[in-house]
Amino acid sequence: MTFKTENVSRRGVLKGAGIAGGLVLTAPLVSKGLMAEINKAAGKLEATNYLSISEDGTVNIYIHRVEMGQGSRTGLPQIIADELDADWSRINFVAAFGDQKFGDQNTDGSTSIRKFYDAFRHAGAAARMMLEQAAAKRWGVAASDVMAKEHRIHNKVSGQSADFSDFVADAAALPVPDASAVTYKAKADRKFIGKPVRNIYMKDFVTGSSQFGQDVKREGMLYAAAARPPVVGGKVTSYDKDAAMAVSGVVDVVELPAVSKPFMFKPLGGVAVLATNTWAAKKGLEALNAEFEAGDNGGYDTTEYEKTLWQSIDGEDVHHLKRGDVDAALSAAAKVIEADYFVPHLHHAPMEPPAATAEWQGDKLMMWVCCQDPQSVQQTVAPYVGMKPQDIHVEATLLGGAFGRKSKPDFAAEAAILAKHAGKPVKMVWSREDDMQHSYYHTISAQRVKGGLDADGNVTAWKHKTTFPSIFEIFNPATESPVALEMGLGLLDMPFETPNLQIDAGKVKGHVRIGWMRSVTNIQHAFAIGSFVDELAHASGKNTADMWRDLIGSDRSINPKDDGADYFNYGETLERHPLDTARLKAVLDKVVEISGFGKEMPKGSGLGLSVHRSFVSYIATVVEVNVDENGTMTVPRTWMAVDCGLAVNPDRVRAQMEGASVFGLSIALHGEITAENGQIVQSNFDGYPVCRIEEAPHVEVAIMENDHVPGGVGEPGVPPFAPALTNAIFAATGKRIRRLPIRDQLSA
Repeated sequence: MTFKTENVSRRGVLKGAGIAGGLVLTAPLVSKGLMAEINKAAGKLEATNYLSISEDGTVNIYIHRVEMGQGSRTGLPQIIADELDADWSRINFVAAFGDQKFGDQNTDGSTSIRKFYDAFRHAGAAARMMLEQAAAKRWGVAASDVMAKEHRIHNKVSGQSADFSDFVADAAALPVPDASAVTYKAKADRKFIGKPVRNIYMKDFVTGSSQFGQDVKREGMLYAAAARPPVVGGKVTSYDKDAAMAVSGVVDVVELPAVSKPFMFKPLGGVAVLATNTWAAKKGLEALNAEFEAGDNGGYDTTEYEKTLWQSIDGEDVHHLKRGDVDAALSAAAKVIEADYFVPHLHHAPMEPPAATAEWQGDKLMMWVCCQDPQSVQQTVAPYVGMKPQDIHVEATLLGGAFGRKSKPDFAAEAAILAKHAGKPVKMVWSREDDMQHSYYHTISAQRVKGGLDADGNVTAWKHKTTFPSIFEIFNPATESPVALEMGLGLLDMPFETPNLQIDAGKVKGHVRIGWMRSVTNIQHAFAIGSFVDELAHASGKNTADMWRDLIGSDRSINPKDDGADYFNYGETLERHPLDTARLKAVLDKVVEISGFGKEMPKGSGLGLSVHRSFVSYIATVVEVNVDENGTMTVPRTWMAVDCGLAVNPDRVRAQMEGASVFGLSIALHGEITAENGQIVQSNFDGYPVCRIEEAPHVEVAIMENDHVPGGVGEPGVPPFAPALTNAIFAATGKRIRRLPIRDQLSA
């Protein structure tokens, strides 16, 4: 990859970024990202991120990604610090807020490390070489005779050494080394990359001094709560302002602008109560007694809508991939296996519900938001307050979980609108009920899979049809079928060497706001694929691991475009991140090894296996279940083998896999959002449970060591969990689970 890092130490423009003096480099950050895929008009995002070294030797790393527990604000500095050979204690970690000069800040799609590893590594290495060149010139020796180590430059000829600070001014006057001349550390010499480094916020987390969106306070701040239309697209028809104003602490009642299509990230409308404290705002909301008209989506009922999905499965096909002649192969097969799979709407359910604070300082708008993308906040808020996006200052607080929900800043626009109206700082506080009933939901889906087996139990054909309301409908209401990007999340890249393969989609419209959730449509696609492989194995009398090996076939790199698919590979090139079947089989073999998959299990116990590639990483999962005679299930252990390329921080990789297991178990056991009369039924954890600690399994994670470039980590662990779990249930009980959530299907 070619870079053009620049030395901008003398540019006056840097003062606006709070950088003055010292050595300042730009690292090119080029990322198309998920948002650029969505908004083609935006084109390629191309901007710069700054690494600076102050004259006292302090290294300032400007981190353009938010922190929600995944550790990217630790992993990215590890990369620069290693190549610079800096002292970790002398690094100043600076969060870069909502400014295009710091690049694409959308912390989504498991991109933080995989998209920016090369650029950050290059910036650190270039800065190190410039310091070495400055020292060599001063000491009158060759550049090869000096070496940076632990924040000092060492003269290998004389034995003398000096701190980085002694050479910063001289280095600032040098040109940046040509990209072809930049050298990187050998793997054996790394002290941060590939090593466990404690999260830079750990002390704040432990002491409670960290600031999340719900923690923000401003002088004279008002607190807001809102009654929103319970049906998406609905409008407020009446409310009792006088009753709300009579509540002690309530200072105003404000009607919010009604939402219109496309919904995008717009606020939903309704009416808000402003008060001097959260409790008063809540009580004022109750007194408001707001009523709404439902609008076009008032008839949405998920039970009835499921029938629409299956009608779509039986109806017109939208072809996305075709290899061979599937129908002919199925007709000629010795045995045909068919199964239907269903996954309901799901919710992110982060620990911290959305919150945003807005304050007008003269004609300048300042915002503090628990968001995944400060720039998306700017773009969403700007039309509502009559400003240019770049003129809105957005600070992304720490996030108490997100999973995709906080990439959609409808709540931030509410705060900005109300702050402008009130002339005071306003914090918009969403309750758990607000978030559960007015969110963006993972799509509801139906899938039908048919497989043909020959007389020897070999798979000769695989026909797969999926249907679900598209995420892209919130951007383009005319969308009536899953788009290629969604189909490419775990389906178009099916890694099978089956001679006859066909993948289709059905047409269907949505009635709630669909939004990406952790691992997105990989959730349902991996569930169907991983479950059906197990069904084929059982039908052919094979071990499931062997069936996976047979289906994957030879070691090769796959390009779904060869079979007519419009495949985007998570925004990466197939040259940089190939779809490599050897790596997929390697994680399969590893998880079989560490779990003992295939061994005899006691009565009522079983092991289930599934494998999946997503976000250019490869994961294999084995789940153990125990089911007693009453149908009560426990999940004592899970094993995961992970190939995410180079693991910059192995501790965070393990933590993400552990979290993915709990997240995946929550989805499989409990996750279901339903609607009646257009309204979401669930309102809190009593109706939408997540796994409690006694349900969580022990998770063993094996990280494959290799020199591949980093892949994604935050999301890939989720998709294979549910099919591994339901396959384990079949192994333990003989009962197939083809629809989620499991809930009482075992006891029934």
